Amino acid sequence: MNLKLAVGKNRPFDTPASLDTAPCAYTGRTDLIFAETVTTPFVLITSDLAAVVWQPSRMASGSISAALSAVYRRSEREMYRSMNGVPRGAHRIARLAVRSLYRELALYPKPGLVSFRDNGAHLDMNAATFVRSLFSLRGYFVAIAAAGMRDAKFNELQQIGLAAETRMLHATRGINTHRGAIFTHGILAAAAGRAAARNLTPTDDNLRAIVTANWSRDLRAIDVHRAATPSHGQLMAARHGATGARGEALLAFPSVFESALPALRSALARGADTQHALLHTFFVLLAETTDTNVLFRGGAEGLRFIQTQAADFLERGSVFAAGWQARAESLHRQCSMQNLSPGGCADLLAAAWFVHQLQTDPL
Repeated sequence: MNLKLAVGKNRPFDTPASLDTAPCAYTGRTDLIFAETVTTPFVLITSDLAAVVWQPSRMASGSISAALSAVYRRSEREMYRSMNGVPRGAHRIARLAVRSLYRELALYPKPGLVSFRDNGAHLDMNAATFVRSLFSLRGYFVAIAAAGMRDAKFNELQQIGLAAETRMLHATRGINTHRGAIFTHGILAAAAGRAAARNLTPTDDNLRAIVTANWSRDLRAIDVHRAATPSHGQLMAARHGATGARGEALLAFPSVFESALPALRSALARGADTQHALLHTFFVLLAETTDTNVLFRGGAEGLRFIQTQAADFLERGSVFAAGWQARAESLHRQCSMQNLSPGGCADLLAAAWFVHQLQTDPL
């Protein structure tokens, strides 16, 4: 068989099998992002969004793996050449950041949120929109991790983030898919870079100490009232007093380190696989977090509803109890119908998985 290889961030969406219409399914493989079977090609994307293999859908799985490995190695070489002089550790941090955001996208059922199954409460975006956004952000995470490695000041990190937001909006045709992640993952990636440059293990305490010592003063000084296009979090801060992503960063991400990571580690210790552990963690975040996206869409009543329902899900045994999936899917349908989308919790979940990978993924 002849393989048609496409390497680069825009090529997959220039093909007849557009991700805007083609179905997707997560493969469960650690070295793949997803496989989608359509009438003509079979599409595989590596977990750092570096490469794509197109082939008719009847291609044997062994051939797929061999072809993917070859194109992945080629794309890695091209990526490193394109960013000559950037420490290799920055690429690892970026790869784990993108993987964590993809893992959140692939997770299902997440009440009200986009996945490869459906669009949740959203009419303006789908999984393809998120994948386009992730492609646009690969270089951002490399750049901001490298900036952290060289002790860049907060102003430089902020400018790198603003440029990434512009690229994201261009890739998504104006739709905000990852603004919160650009902020949260960006700060954590810079902290991980700074830790790596100092040969510090990326423990919870070390990462939080780096954020507090280096950037809390600048985060406090940000004038959210003068933002040209205020985020949902900034609007809800003014209306409800909710602190949102900036408040999380000011306190060195308590929802990530004090809620999500303990829940994730506990679930994994109980024998849950990655998917079940992440879903359990997500419901913990839903129950405990003041999600400004939910406040924006549903007000205080919508927030109470989703927190109460999530707490009930946990009380009934979470993902460890029989019938959990039906209960989770029921809440997903209710949130979708009520236009409730806990995007803040999604960002925090992805951030927790990012930190977990930093701490456990082999170099």
